Order: sequence, then structure tokens, then C-alpha cells
Amino acid sequence: MKRIIEYRRLLNITPNADLTELKTTYRKLIKEWHPDKYIGDDERKAEAEHKSKSIIEAYHFLLSIAPETQAFNLEEYNQTTNTSGIDDYEYKGQTLKIIFQDGSIYEYFGIPKNIYNKFVNSSTLLRFARRHIFYAYTYRNVSKQTA
Repeated sequence: MKRIIEYRRLLNITPNADLTELKTTYRKLIKEWHPDKYIGDDERKAEAEHKSKSIIEAYHFLLSIAPETQAFNLEEYNQTTNTSGIDDYEYKGQTLKIIFQDGSIYEYFGIPKNIYNKFVNSSTLLRFARRHIFYAYTYRNVSKQTA
């Protein structure tokens, strides 16, 4: 959750921002912080390079968790969560990364420690996750591993 808040603050958008607003804000900021604007001023150019990389990272991250993106990918997400088992998982700072047996990797944000403990101690990880995690928390598809 901390990363989501930081990225929204960086792009100066609200949690209710739609994809159009996100894209417009992103383009405006990239135009403002493009390193090519600072030819001859190496210090400002280095700052602009760093800032533009941060803006790009924030945009892609927020795009991946946007409701429109999740709605577009819902069928694939349902297929993975309903038919594929959990291969591995990792928990760090209220972010739970789950690697599914089909190679899909999803991150779930804002998972409290007590929910994670219940998840780890459940008799069937997948059943617990289906009931308490998959549709209750903000998530994003990180990648799909290839064999």
C-alpha cells in the first residue's frame, strides 16, 4: 500500500483517477521532466533523468492496478486463481507475492500480518486465498514465467 500511495503522490492523482486522467497526468509530467529539455545543464539533466524514470515506473505500476486494467484481464485472472495451484509465495511489507503453478505471478497489496499468518497456517493455501485474499485486496499481475 505504501508504494501505491507514494506513486499516486508522485503523479499527483487521487485514488479515484481513471485511466484517462492517469495517462494525461503522466504525459504532462514526462513532457515537463524530459531530460532533453536540459541540454548543457548536466545537474538538471541528471535530476530530470531520475525524475522521469520514477514517473514512468509509477505510471506503469498504477496502470497495472487500475480497475479498468483488472476488468480487462479478469477472465485470465479467474482462470489462474480457479484452476492453478499455488507453487510458492513471499511476504514482505504487507505485499504478498504468489507464484501459481501455471507460471503466473501476482502481487497482493495491504495484506495484514494476521491474514498472512492465517494463510500460511491454513490447511489448504489455495482455498484460504480464494476466500480471503484473491478478491479482497488490490492486486497486479507481475509476470508470467516461461518454462
